[in-house]
Amino acid sequence: MKLKQGSFLWYLYLDKLYCLLSVRNVKALLEYFHLLDVHHNNTLNDVLFYHFLRHVTSWKRTQIMIVFNMLDWNAMGEIGFDQFYMLVCILLAQQNHLEEQFIFRHSRPVFELLDLDGELRIGADHFHMYNFLFNIKKQELRELYHDFDITGDRTFLTDPEAQTLTFSINVTFYGKGKPKHIIELYKSTDTTKRL
Repeated sequence: MKLKQGSFLWYLYLDKLYCLLSVRNVKALLEYFHLLDVHHNNTLNDVLFYHFLRHVTSWKRTQIMIVFNMLDWNAMGEIGFDQFYMLVCILLAQQNHLEEQFIFRHSRPVFELLDLDGELRIGADHFHMYNFLFNIKKQELRELYHDFDITGDRTFLTDPEAQTLTFSINVTFYGKGKPKHIIELYKSTDTTKRL
C-alpha cells in the first residue's frame, strides 16, 4: 500500500520513535476529520470512510471494508476521531516502513484491534486477514506461531490476571543479512519477564 502523493496525509509527519503525530498535526487532522464529517455528528460512516481511503490509498474495496469493520469497535456503522487517528497513524507507519515500531509502541491497541471476537486471542487468520495493513508475511507468521504457540491451537492467549497480552516485533539479522522477525511476548503488568 502506498499513500497517494498529494493527498492530505502525505504532508503529515509521524514521529519515528513513538509513532505518533505532533500536536500541530493532530489539530490539522481533526480539522480534516470535521471536513469529512458531512453529517456533523463527529463520526464517519462506511460510505465516507470508503471514499476517504479510496482517495488517499491504493486499497481495494474489500480491504477498506475489512479495516472499517475492524475500527468499528461498537458495531454502530461509524467510526469516531479516535479510530480515525489510529488508522492514520497505521497508514503513516506503513508508508514510512515503521510497522514493527508501531506495533511495539502501541501493542495493546493493536492487539485489541486484531482481537475481533473479544476472546482475548489472536489467531493466524486474524494476522492473515490484516497482512496488507501490517506487512506480516506468511513465512514470518508461520515462524511466529511455531515459536510461541504454547497451547498448540495456533493462537496467542492472554494472561488471565492481565486481561491482555502485549507483543512486539523486533528485527534481528541472521546469516546473510536477511531480516527475521521475532515476536517477544510479555505480560502487560510486568514487562521485565518474558513468557
